[in-house]
Amino acid sequence: MFAILKRDPVNRLRALLGDRKVNTSIVERKLYSYDATPIPIERSVPLGVVFPENKEDVIKLVEFCYEENIAIFPRGAGSGLTGGAVPTVEKSFVVSFEKMDSFKVDLENSVVYAEPGVVTAHLQEYVEKLGLFYPPDPSSYKYSTIGGNLAENAGGPRCLKYGVTRNYVLGLEAVIKEGKVIKLGSPVIKNVAGYDLMGLFVGSEGTLGLITGATLKLIPKPQERLTALAVFQSLEDVGKAVTKILTSGVFPSALEFMDRDAIRAVEDFKGVGLPRDAEGLLLIEVDGTPSGVREEIGMVEGILKSMGVEVKVSYDKESSEKLWTARKSLGPALGNLKSGKINEDIVVPRSCLAEFLPRVRQIAQKYNLMVAVFGHIGDGNLHVNFLYDKSNPEEEERAEQAVDELFELTLSYDGSITGEHGVGLTKKKFLSWQFGQVGMELLRDIKRSFDPKNLFNPGKVFDL
Repeated sequence: MFAILKRDPVNRLRALLGDRKVNTSIVERKLYSYDATPIPIERSVPLGVVFPENKEDVIKLVEFCYEENIAIFPRGAGSGLTGGAVPTVEKSFVVSFEKMDSFKVDLENSVVYAEPGVVTAHLQEYVEKLGLFYPPDPSSYKYSTIGGNLAENAGGPRCLKYGVTRNYVLGLEAVIKEGKVIKLGSPVIKNVAGYDLMGLFVGSEGTLGLITGATLKLIPKPQERLTALAVFQSLEDVGKAVTKILTSGVFPSALEFMDRDAIRAVEDFKGVGLPRDAEGLLLIEVDGTPSGVREEIGMVEGILKSMGVEVKVSYDKESSEKLWTARKSLGPALGNLKSGKINEDIVVPRSCLAEFLPRVRQIAQKYNLMVAVFGHIGDGNLHVNFLYDKSNPEEEERAEQAVDELFELTLSYDGSITGEHGVGLTKKKFLSWQFGQVGMELLRDIKRSFDPKNLFNPGKVFDL
């Protein structure tokens, strides 16, 4: 009996970390084998779920798994959409960082030191009470975690003006192969010593190691925000309007797009009063000083009206929040239209939008599919949703063919197959389309340097 227990990796890890940190309930193991990916994907039930409480726990875990050749699948809040946190081999542990959720603000240097399990919204709410601002705002910000945001280099509406997660990371601490600790960056703005390993780590989707802490940059909180709603009867005019706004001297904090089917879906879901007969709409937010905000929103209003576009400015917080609630409800709203959804977040240069948007609609028409397009149009990051009936295999196959054609179209415009969702499992096929043979060889070489045994999130992004 003793020999059996000695060989059992679960019991050995329990002895190493403590019983409460290793859960082997079949219910928990199955629950933690899922994330928010909306399409069926290959997954396995892990040996257990590990809940580290500090860096030392993570070091012990990685040392143990490297000795025993056991895969490690890191997990934030499970809000990812490409299968990035899903275990793909049974001889594995899922690592949930939800108990590593402390953070500390350094006011003098305008930085915050955060553990990976910190919920994004909790950090934002805290620092804003101090007059500071952490801009990255993925749609899942109310429950997504800093560790997950770092792993995916999360974006969001405000990234047009303020940048993505990577732009706010000054320092990182992580555990890589064999339990070794790597410290990258420092709490300073300027630091060009050596290669940018920190920038490489952010967005690596958990494939290089386990992040145990980060130093994040904070900026002054904007004093005021105003939102305008612009209604369009032509998709081509949407692209033209984006170009005119962004070359006018106004720099919106967010510039969001919803097409006809997205508008109707959210109206059926929330009923916030959006125009159901429009071909598309823009939500334009500006922030800054009270006088500057009013001047800039007036300029935006003038630009759009000169194009014959209907514009309405929300001058009170309640009506503005209502519009943004509608935008952030689009994911579940689309679930009411069809039982299946393939949501791809492609990126194209803004100059191509007037031509690109109608061509996406043409792809949907070619495959006789419903498509809803929305997203961060100010930086060219669009969420294209092909909708289908799960009970109809032929329709699902057409949706998959449409996705292939969408990526071909995107890359023909020098775009990217993902702007914020990551590659994970669902986009592996397309990464080589974007990187080519030489690029893929370099990616694999980098992975081997950090993780020669391929134990950190194996099978994600690409195969070794």
